[in-house]
Amino acid sequence: MAKEFETSTLGVRAGQARTGFNEHSEALFLTSSFVFESAAQAAASFAGGEGGKEYVYSRFTNPTVTMFQDRLAALEGAEACVSTASGMSAIMATAMALLKSGDHIVCSNAVFGATVQLFGGIFSKYGVQTTFVSNAASEWEKALRPTTRLLFLETPSNPLTEICDISALAAVAKRAGALLVVDNAFCTPALQKPLALGADLVVHSATKHLDGQGRVLGGAVLGPAKIVREQIFPFLRTAGPALSPFNAWVILKGLETLELRVRAQSAAALELAHWLEGHPAVARVHYPGLVSHPSTRWRRASRRPGAPSCPSK
Repeated sequence: MAKEFETSTLGVRAGQARTGFNEHSEALFLTSSFVFESAAQAAASFAGGEGGKEYVYSRFTNPTVTMFQDRLAALEGAEACVSTASGMSAIMATAMALLKSGDHIVCSNAVFGATVQLFGGIFSKYGVQTTFVSNAASEWEKALRPTTRLLFLETPSNPLTEICDISALAAVAKRAGALLVVDNAFCTPALQKPLALGADLVVHSATKHLDGQGRVLGGAVLGPAKIVREQIFPFLRTAGPALSPFNAWVILKGLETLELRVRAQSAAALELAHWLEGHPAVARVHYPGLVSHPSTRWRRASRRPGAPSCPSK
């Protein structure tokens, strides 16, 4: 869809592809595989060669999943998107596709606990080392090595809502010849668009605000087609952490109300944060919409102009 459409419109209409039945809502394709006109066409399709079909096997190509990917890409302003079975499988796929033994990651120390376990524990067994740092750009600069290939952050962090300056870290990554990956699950593209701020890739746990109602699991990786389609997709195709068509359909329904929900949640969270901050029994409130939040200056620099603060989880 045209870039000038607002987030609320993109959330309802972007990526929609109708069948010959001309249905109003997105069709749900639960099939595991697709029919071919000949054995030769099937062979070409599975090989990704000339004369093959787009939809082959739902582990890696499915129309409902494609609609979800295209809609989320439109919302994030990304050239390409691939979906995964969960947020953690999105992070795993990104690292597995882009890193090798001997490479180094610099990662925020305020990321989701399973991300710490993945980078600091599992990947270390395969020769990929990780240095965890605070949100100050100077700390990231100090942690760089000649082998640094990836900078990874989650902003705002879960659960303490720590903020990183995406633009500043994008400059650090560029100087180091590394890629900056931002977990945008907390704010979603309704409030923050990391690619526009200089990030190379965005990852999502679609399980959180994209679905919005705790119904299904899902994940996604977004960015330039050269990285997403040519490097990350081949890993996903083979390794198989696929998003199910049903889950993709449910999250598509979640995206229809994404901006409405996130803005309402933001307003309610800010009101609650102000009330808690003035309560005598509360020692400290962690919310980036408050002037008292230590990272307020980064919030102002990172969020989309006119958007409310990031919502509380």
